[in-house]
Amino acid sequence: MAGLEGIEQPRGHSRATAARWSPTVEDEHALKALELFGNPTEAEVPLPSRPESAATARRLAQVVVLRQWGLTAKMTEDAVLLVSELVGNAVRHTGARVFGLRMRRRRGWIRIEVRDPSRGLPCLMPVQEMDVSGRGLFLVDKLADRWGVDLLPRGKTTWFEMRVADR
Repeated sequence: MAGLEGIEQPRGHSRATAARWSPTVEDEHALKALELFGNPTEAEVPLPSRPESAATARRLAQVVVLRQWGLTAKMTEDAVLLVSELVGNAVRHTGARVFGLRMRRRRGWIRIEVRDPSRGLPCLMPVQEMDVSGRGLFLVDKLADRWGVDLLPRGKTTWFEMRVADR
């Protein structure tokens, strides 16, 4: 992990997880998430505000961006990372029971939104090389073409957009 060289990482099941991962297995998990939770391109998908929901959101983003929209592996990787960051912020900082995930595509752009019931605004903080947390919005700011927050009567939607090449 960048910036974490020399810092001891948790041991245990991480090697087993790495050994079991494969694109085929991950595709199966992603398709199962789509079946269980719904398609975030058709309607907002409600997810429980728990850390494990980040994995579900990543899988939904993967199956939509890579398989449904047919975008590149790099675009998929970036979108999945940014979804994980927005979901992590919603889970850690809002006190919500549920948050919503929505994904949209229009000519030349994709947009991914995470809605939560908190009206507290996220804050882009300066990041130091050795920081192990607080990088979420920094990554969103660096990898997305644009991002923002829309305040709602009850909560907010934090979103990012990325340019895509239309075929």
